[in-house]
Amino acid sequence: MFGDLLKRLTAPAPEAFPEPDARLALAALLVRIARSDGDYAEAEKARIDKIIAKRHGLSPFEATKMRGDAEALEAQAPDTVRFTRAIKDGVPYEDRTAVIEALWGVVLADGVRDPEEDSLLRLTANLLGVNDRDSALARQRVEAGA
Repeated sequence: MFGDLLKRLTAPAPEAFPEPDARLALAALLVRIARSDGDYAEAEKARIDKIIAKRHGLSPFEATKMRGDAEALEAQAPDTVRFTRAIKDGVPYEDRTAVIEALWGVVLADGVRDPEEDSLLRLTANLLGVNDRDSALARQRVEAGA
């Protein structure tokens, strides 16, 4: 089902992703961060659905379906380092900084800033080429409800 996208994710020199693949890869990254603490909570799933719907102009049903596809892709995707590097090479910087904000939204969705999620988010931001300052500003915007 995700053969072409998985090939692009594991290619030595990833190319820019077509829009549908970029959307799915970024949604899978949201799922990966939510699953990182071993507790994939309903609040996190709901936040992912909300982010996907808002970001892509989807209905709640379409967003839930995309999350389901993203969950399947995340389970098959390579390790986080290769996965995020491929996204970095295939997705424009503006979209990557927006994704860090979305990732903070997922991390904070259940009301707990879990050390495992926090650590993975910091690694992910670095691998996506987003500096600590921009990541901290993204977290502050999420905490402020912006």
